[in-house]
Amino acid sequence: MKPYSLLVFDWDGTLMDSVARIVACIRASIDDLGLEFRTHDQIKNIIGLGLYEAINTLYPEGDEQLHRDMTDRYRYHFLEVDPTPSELFAGAVETLQRLDEQGYYLAVATGKGRVGLDKVLKETGLGPMFMATRCADETFSKPNPQMLFEIMDQLGVEPEQTLMIGDTEYDLQMARNAGTDGLGVSYGVHSVERLMKHEPVACLDAIGELNSWLDSLIDTTSVSQAK
Repeated sequence: MKPYSLLVFDWDGTLMDSVARIVACIRASIDDLGLEFRTHDQIKNIIGLGLYEAINTLYPEGDEQLHRDMTDRYRYHFLEVDPTPSELFAGAVETLQRLDEQGYYLAVATGKGRVGLDKVLKETGLGPMFMATRCADETFSKPNPQMLFEIMDQLGVEPEQTLMIGDTEYDLQMARNAGTDGLGVSYGVHSVERLMKHEPVACLDAIGELNSWLDSLIDTTSVSQAK
C-alpha cells in the first residue's frame, strides 16, 4: 500500500533549474527601476515566495506603486526577453512518468504566477500529468497552507495522505501548516541545514531518488502489515 496518495511539487528549484533565470530577472527589474542594490543571496532567498511577498521582502519600505512597477518589469523580463536557460532537472520527467504510472495524484504548488506556470507546463509538455495546480497569484503565498488546502479539497485527499516536495523552507513550513508531511530536496535554493530545521520526513539529493524512496516506504509498510 502506498504511504501517500497525493504528491505536491514545488516548481522552481525542485522540478526546474530556474534559479539563475529568476535572479537575473529580479536584478534586471531592480536596475530598470533604479532601486537600491540587492545581492545574489538576498534575491535567491526570496525564490519560492509569491512575487508580491518577494518584493516586500526585498523592499519592505516599498509602496503599492513599487510593487506594480516591479511586477510589470519582472514579468516582462521573465516571460519575454531574458535568455537565461531554464531546464528541468535531470531525471524529473522520468520520475514524474513513473509516479503517474503508479497511480499517484500529482500536483504543483508554486510561487510562480499562473501565466508563468502555464507557459512552462506547455513548453515542457508536463501539464497533463498534474491533476491540480495552484499559483501564488491565485491564493495566499507560501508558507500559508491555503494552496495545499485547495489542492487537497479539489482532489478529495486528506492531509495524512499528502506529501509536499520542495527545495525551500517555505515549502516545508507550508506542509507543516497544512498538516501534511514535507520532503526536502537539497539541490535547490535553501541549504540542507535550513531545510532540516523544519523536520521534513527526508531530504533527497536528486529528484531521481524520489521513486526509490517512495518504493522503500511501500516495502516497509508491506512488511509491517504482514507481521
